[in-house]
Amino acid sequence: MSVHCPRGPIMVDVAGLSLTDAERQRLLHPLVGAVILFRRNFQSVAQLRALTADIHALRSPALIIAVDHEGGRVQRFIDGFTRLPSMRALGMLWGQSPELARARAEAVGEVLAAELRACGVDLSFTPVLDLDWSRCAVIGNRAFHRDPEVVTELALALQTGLLRGGMAACGKHFPGHGWVEGDSHHVIPRDERSLEALRADDLRPFARLAQAGLAAVMPAHVVYPAVDEQAAGFSPRWLQDILRGELGFAGAIFSDDLCMEGASAAGDISARARAAFAAGCDMALVCNRPDLAEQLLAELDVTAPAALASRLAGMAGHGSAADWQAHTASAEFAALRALVAALQAQDVAPQTGPAVGEVN
Repeated sequence: MSVHCPRGPIMVDVAGLSLTDAERQRLLHPLVGAVILFRRNFQSVAQLRALTADIHALRSPALIIAVDHEGGRVQRFIDGFTRLPSMRALGMLWGQSPELARARAEAVGEVLAAELRACGVDLSFTPVLDLDWSRCAVIGNRAFHRDPEVVTELALALQTGLLRGGMAACGKHFPGHGWVEGDSHHVIPRDERSLEALRADDLRPFARLAQAGLAAVMPAHVVYPAVDEQAAGFSPRWLQDILRGELGFAGAIFSDDLCMEGASAAGDISARARAAFAAGCDMALVCNRPDLAEQLLAELDVTAPAALASRLAGMAGHGSAADWQAHTASAEFAALRALVAALQAQDVAPQTGPAVGEVN
């Protein structure tokens, strides 16, 4: 029987292919509101469906189940899923035909979302809205293009496809991770550009998507000292004044993983979470460190913002897994898969670049 408990503001992970008793207890903690899955949590489609059903059955409303499943080198689930192209492949297609690129972006979004929904996953942290400045290896081919207008148009098309596949969109990494050379998984990058320069380029996709109803945003663990000495995910200036105030964003704000080196300047795990919430994050992610998740749940004393319940409700996938299983078995969906697979087959070095977010 499900435990009735509002979703809390912490997202945690699990170790393997099924839940342990200790993980079940952790997921019942009132501060937990979501679970993020990784490649280590996947063996087969059947196993993944069983795992997500088990997680969803624990609580009412059900915990949100999320994953980083963008395409290219950031695709957590492979066997039984369509191989997705990198977003750069869509940007290259734009150079041949903007109309065709938009159509393929919609197809990629729908296939990405529907296959995950058929396995009980609610949300993928996509699209990447960073610009491809050819400076940041960890972003690299995860970005659509250098031109903010092309990024915007392709991201809007991908969002349309995601929604058609039963899933909300989460734009990242606000206000832009593409200029810095460092990888915020391992260092604290600094982007020395002015706010005016960022407004002229990197912020434009976030502004347009915000106006188009983007459901969620993930800020970067990057410092922009001309604006604030705090990294964006810990900065009220960035999250409250600029993202919500200036850009009019009304959706959920997810911190990036608080265990990344880019978050370390904020202090220990509890200090990082408090700083993220004070800045304006709705949910804080703690990945690959169950010991720190336990510490945070034991130490954190926060009152969830009044808007948290409605914002997180918007992150839940639309439709039942059974309905999406039927949809993904249709001839219509097989044709979409074929379009996406053909684009992926033409992708140039889709796996090129550093691994993202996985523990070796």
